[in-house]
Formats: sequence, structure tokens, C-alpha cells
Amino acid sequence: MKTRAILVAGGKGSRLYPFTRYTQKTLLPLFDRPVIDYALGTIRRGGIERITIISNEHIGDIAKHVGESLEREQIHYVLEEEPQGVAQALLLARPYNKDCRLMIYFSDNITTVEFEDLVRNFSAAEDPPGCLLLAREEEHPQAFGVAVLDENGRITDVVEKPKNPPSNLAIGGIYLFDETFWDKLDAAVEEKGNDFSISDVNRAYIAEGKAEFVSVGEETWVDCGTPETLLQAGIMARDGKLNPRPYRER
Repeated sequence: MKTRAILVAGGKGSRLYPFTRYTQKTLLPLFDRPVIDYALGTIRRGGIERITIISNEHIGDIAKHVGESLEREQIHYVLEEEPQGVAQALLLARPYNKDCRLMIYFSDNITTVEFEDLVRNFSAAEDPPGCLLLAREEEHPQAFGVAVLDENGRITDVVEKPKNPPSNLAIGGIYLFDETFWDKLDAAVEEKGNDFSISDVNRAYIAEGKAEFVSVGEETWVDCGTPETLLQAGIMARDGKLNPRPYRER
């Protein structure tokens, strides 16, 4: 079963005001390329050819920048007219992403992790493989979903933005979900309503024993949603640690 991608580039980007009053945060520069080039590069190098991009009133600017799809690739652009939360943004992409496995990619997240092998194995699994979460050790994980681990190092829960983190493993904004994702999203939205977070879907997979995580190093994942972290990611881009290209060099 092929894996498709949903790139969530919505929201107002209030942490990056005043710049995001005039443009979408994914079009802000990381050194000499906009943020979205690095996110799309990661998705494309993972071998994913069906991509849905969700954004606000700047969706036209994003489409103008991204341009035509690559060979064999198909990109859908979806307008989020009003920011109504993560669940509603994802539901806008549902018509283009039924009966498939998914990479959900929140555009703030820039990573050096390569997903080609992970996506290939995820797509090739005969039975629904559950979900795969990206995690990293974070000195101050309070701003993230944080993994709870048992004595064997298996993930047993995800706590959203805890004051007293149960571990230093922050769960990042890049996920692989199997074809049961939409059912779990529907159930979580029905239960949580406006309090929904993507961690609620993760917990549903965890409850089934169908969640795994990949722990990555400190400089392999940056949430570039603030001026400080945008600068950090820009320095990484300048130093050649980040790759905006659609293909891996062989």
C-alpha cells in the first residue's frame, strides 16, 4: 500500500510575527531557501509521490513557489479558510488521502532524518503497521508531546506539553500512520472536540500496541516556529546539514 503525505502549513504563525503578517511561515528563509523546500525535500526523498499541502490565504504563494509537480508526482493544494485546529485542517485533506498510509508532516519541523527505508518498509507491510513517531532528546520538552516509556523502553503514552515531563523524549511533528488513521482521528475528535491534539491519535495506536518510535539526535530535528529556532535551522542550512533537494545523491 502506497504512502502519501499531508504537509500541514496552516495557522497564523504568531510566534514569528511580524513576518507572518505578510507571508506564510513556510516561505520564510532558511539561509538561501524557504522552509517549505526542506520539508518537501524530506518528503520527496522518502519516495512519496502524492502530496497534499494545506495552508491559509497564502496557499497561492506556496503553489507559485513550488511550481509544477515532479515527474510521476501529484500535488494537491488545499485552502484552510479559517484556522480551526489541527483536526479540521487534516480533514480538509481527507478526500485526497483515503485508503492509504500517510506521512503527516507539520511544516515547522525540519530534519536531517532520511525516510526512504522507513517509508519503503512501512508501505510494504502486509498488515496495517500502526504508527511510527519521530522523537528526540530535548532539554526542555515541555513545549512538545512527551513520550512515556516502560521499563523495556516501549512507548506507553504521550503527554501533551506537560509541566513535569515524564521523560526528555519529545515527539516531533513528523509521523507515519497506517490506513486506520482516519477512523482514529474521527473517534478522537468525537471524544475531545476542540481539545483535540495529534497526540490523541498517537494514544489510540499506543493503546493497540501499534506504535513505535525512532529516536534521533539533537541536531537532526529543529522545530523552526520561533525566531530563535528559525535562526538555528538557517545556520544548519548554511553549514550544509540540511538538504532541500528532492533526490538523494547516489
